[in-house]
Amino acid sequence: MLWFFIGWGILMVLGIPISFTIVIAASGYLLLSGDVLTMIPQRMMAGSSNFTTLAIPFFMLAAQITNIGGITDRIFDFSKAFLGHIRGSLGHVNVMASIIFAGKSGSGAADVAGLGPIEMEAQRKAGFDDDFNVGVSLSSATIAPVTPPSIPLVLYGSLAGVSVGALFLGGIIPGLLMGGSLFVMVYIYARKRNYPVSPKASWKQRYKATKDSFWALLTPLIIFIGIVVGFVTPTEAAALTIVYSMILILFVYREFNMKKFMEIVLDTVETIGTVIMLMAAAGLLGWTLTRAQLPQTFAMGLMSFASSPLHFLLIMNFFLLFIGLFLEGLAILVILVPIIMPMLPIVGVDPVHFGVVMVLNVTIGAITPPVGTYLFIMAKVADMPLEKVIKGVLPWTIPLLIVLFLITIFPIIVMILPKLAGLVG
Repeated sequence: MLWFFIGWGILMVLGIPISFTIVIAASGYLLLSGDVLTMIPQRMMAGSSNFTTLAIPFFMLAAQITNIGGITDRIFDFSKAFLGHIRGSLGHVNVMASIIFAGKSGSGAADVAGLGPIEMEAQRKAGFDDDFNVGVSLSSATIAPVTPPSIPLVLYGSLAGVSVGALFLGGIIPGLLMGGSLFVMVYIYARKRNYPVSPKASWKQRYKATKDSFWALLTPLIIFIGIVVGFVTPTEAAALTIVYSMILILFVYREFNMKKFMEIVLDTVETIGTVIMLMAAAGLLGWTLTRAQLPQTFAMGLMSFASSPLHFLLIMNFFLLFIGLFLEGLAILVILVPIIMPMLPIVGVDPVHFGVVMVLNVTIGAITPPVGTYLFIMAKVADMPLEKVIKGVLPWTIPLLIVLFLITIFPIIVMILPKLAGLVG
């Protein structure tokens, strides 16, 4: 098995796409061990042919539609009408808009690309410093991958064979805690730097903002209620979100642009092609590692250090935060979930709880250097040097790490809603 990891590491250093490095290394290991190579395409097909996986491209496309149809602007205006007068004004608006947007997109990258330009322009005009602007925008974007309809949670559920509905419910309270902690951070910054406060909106203005955004605000409720009551599966909810969003931009807001629509469809197809290839490689990787009994061996070795589920989770947190510095979040899930899942029953950790903890870990990695994907998007959106974006966002990881610590040591924060809904024992 050592040669498998050596070969895999060499291939990644050479810059070969990660899905291909997995397939090549696993095929080489199976060939050298005298295993049946005809199982390779079967395991890859099994890894990617999951009905739940269909939710990923649907939610990706729904997020992109939101960004071209005027829905994003209405969400921001709604948040501004109710929170713009509080100390920190547009910083609070930024966080609230991300909480609402998270219920439509499930993608932090979509939040940065969609809300980012609006937030940066508004905050700069109001006199807020750029380090504050990028910090609050990037940190608030991490809420989307943790709360429904989170794309990383869908991927985790598909890879781990865990109820996506339970994962969605498990992410709600952590997501709200993240938002609350960022509200506090905004207030601290605003008081320290004496940031301006926007005039308080009249109830007439609030009514107009609510009326304009009402149909957009219904989307998270449709997804949440539909999945919880069992009316739709996560995949069906994702498809329904696309249909609903298209109705909004075609007939309600009437801001449909065919050229932009075709661009986002092609972009989504390209992205999902990468994700499906990763999942196919993950199917082969999981089967290969199981045959080599690596998860069981790793679990027994780890138990010598982790005397309790909490110790195990703390060790995994440090490991995931470290590896998140160098790998993209979805790739981490694809590589590690097949390894870690067999360990969870041994160490006594619930897979739903661990799923939310793991996704929050890799999401924090998306805003940390050197390869945080959100950082590069924000540098382009804000037209700022990457090093300034990094310097601005680093203090904002503190409230997120506090929430990560809380949900790690208090599993009930994650598990209470899935248990109340009867989705877990």
